[in-house]
Amino acid sequence: MFKKILIANRGEIACRVIVTAKKMGIKTVAVYSEADKDARHVQLADEAILIGPAASRESYLVADKIIAACKATGAQAVHPGYGFLSENEAFAKRCEDEGIAFIGPRSESIAAMGDKIASKKLATKAGVNTIPGVNEAIASAEKAVEIAKGIGYPVMIKASAGGGGKGLRVAYNDREALEGFTSCTNEAKNSFGDDRVFIEKFVEEPRHIEIQVLGDSHGHVIYLNERECSIQRRHQKVIEEAPSPFISEQTRIKMGEQAVSLAKAVNYKSAGTVEFVVGRDQSFYFLEMNTRLQVEHPVTECITGLDLVEWMIRIAYGEHLNIKQTDVKRNGWAIECRINAEDPFRNFLPSTGRLVRFEPPHETMFQADTEHLEGVRVDTGVSEGGEIPMHYDSMIAKLIVHGTNRNEAIAKMREALNGFVIRGVSSNIAFQSALLAHPDFMAGQFNTGFIAEHYPKGFGKENCEHPDPDFLIALAAFVRRKSRERASNMTGQLPGYDVKIGEEYVVIELSTSGDHKHTHVHVDEFMDRNGLAVIKINDRNYAIESNSRLNDIRIVGTVNGQPFTAQVDRGSDKNPLALEVSHGGRTLTALVVSPRMADLYKLMPFKAPPDLSRFVLSPMPGLLADVLVAPGQKVQMGERVAVIEAMKMENVLVAAQTGVVKSVLAKKGESLTVDQLIIEFEKTEAA
Repeated sequence: MFKKILIANRGEIACRVIVTAKKMGIKTVAVYSEADKDARHVQLADEAILIGPAASRESYLVADKIIAACKATGAQAVHPGYGFLSENEAFAKRCEDEGIAFIGPRSESIAAMGDKIASKKLATKAGVNTIPGVNEAIASAEKAVEIAKGIGYPVMIKASAGGGGKGLRVAYNDREALEGFTSCTNEAKNSFGDDRVFIEKFVEEPRHIEIQVLGDSHGHVIYLNERECSIQRRHQKVIEEAPSPFISEQTRIKMGEQAVSLAKAVNYKSAGTVEFVVGRDQSFYFLEMNTRLQVEHPVTECITGLDLVEWMIRIAYGEHLNIKQTDVKRNGWAIECRINAEDPFRNFLPSTGRLVRFEPPHETMFQADTEHLEGVRVDTGVSEGGEIPMHYDSMIAKLIVHGTNRNEAIAKMREALNGFVIRGVSSNIAFQSALLAHPDFMAGQFNTGFIAEHYPKGFGKENCEHPDPDFLIALAAFVRRKSRERASNMTGQLPGYDVKIGEEYVVIELSTSGDHKHTHVHVDEFMDRNGLAVIKINDRNYAIESNSRLNDIRIVGTVNGQPFTAQVDRGSDKNPLALEVSHGGRTLTALVVSPRMADLYKLMPFKAPPDLSRFVLSPMPGLLADVLVAPGQKVQMGERVAVIEAMKMENVLVAAQTGVVKSVLAKKGESLTVDQLIIEFEKTEAA
């Protein structure tokens, strides 16, 4: 077996590979950019090599630096993870030429499947179902419109070398086809150095289902069931599960056999994934083959009991795949949620900065461990106090659960999300909780348009419904009552000025509009067991018991005998005396005070936020890539005014109203902070 391997990647996938390598007794080498010098994967590896500046094009994407690091450390093999150089044919060939084992498929297999036009032709030849479309590179935007009309809208415009949602647009009319072609071409050129684009029919109400394959260098290929990846936002996967709640056993077998046929057609070795779009009638068509390890591989590991990274390493070393198709298991149900550094309440804009608090839920499953299943697993490349940089993708962690059936897995995931503490950057946890609680998701009735259909105006506080909102009020009162009890026991209090615990409280739900809701609650004395109190709201009683400490963010306990996990923050951004109680994706920001204080609070004047409608503000930290307007220029509502780059994505800012530009307050190339002023418009008479 290899004595030492180098991981040509960063973040959670680098950490994932290191764990399996250690299990196998293999030494590991990490590479890192200047932005990642204190990253978790650097700390976990046996050795670490600096390979360049923060920008990936100057570090993680430079093959020469990776090869040099292998030679400097004596690494015999390279695991590329996913992204970066993982599907780069030239890099795989370079490794082969240099005598370094590439832990992945052969370069010719990557080449055959990496070009979407060529791969579709090859798939057809191998007897794999393919989607109608034009498979030749398109020369111009006008030609794209002409072809789209011929196929019939809607169509999908895809960059030949695209991936990860980049270089992909869906067009429903001529204008969208024209703009989509231009955007795809630009994104593909910038991300992959290949601006070829083709068009195919877009299957409406589609499901995205993929088949995991595993092949060795001796011609043996098997498929490891399927993954359901239809819950997507802008072509980026959000929730993945295995198996799919949709396809039949007959369809599963057909898709698996076609995936194996395709893998054999390109002499595939290593782990790979064949992606299909599946129609309502279970008709399925080949999309592409990912010649690498997938982000969502843990759900397959859970239901099959196989360590895919271990098999990638063994196959790269030349070992035989000693698993037959009939040996492949399908036990229970696994779900994965991608926890991203983004703000779902601000149109999912990237969020960067320091992880002030990072406390994942309690783990009972672990990477590279296929013995302890039916639990909770967290794959991450960060730790508390670490930095989420703007230079790479937004994923903080992957939360994986495994249950005996789908309902149990959903319940485990919701509880795990309740206990996932992230502070310092925004995360999409509330959004994930809302998706898991949606009746259609729970029933398994969804397709790739699920998020766009159910959240057409984006995701807002109004989408965070809770089955029992009074529980949040009761928990706020419980925590406040507990703190009052602690304060009353402090020594040295002056007679007549000592803290009164009280039993009557008012929970004031704070509103940005000043329309605060007041709820009267009665808190019985803590019972004979420490940490137990009964909170009465209207005609309902909430018997809450918890031994969590007052300074804990994560509160674990029972309510009326049922277990719960919630989060409580002391002090909000706008009110240091408020409590923020979070559970089930909903957050209650409230003051818990005496009835007299509540009466006085009603008399407090409400200060409205300042009017910033005349300004264009940066919605996120990032690089101001371009300013498209100048002072004195008249701008129409919806017109593009600036472009911000963050986490490998372009974000276009548009004018919220028609007006004349007064001044440009930030320069092209400047690093922006959240809410930094970029453009000011002339004040109108209405304003």
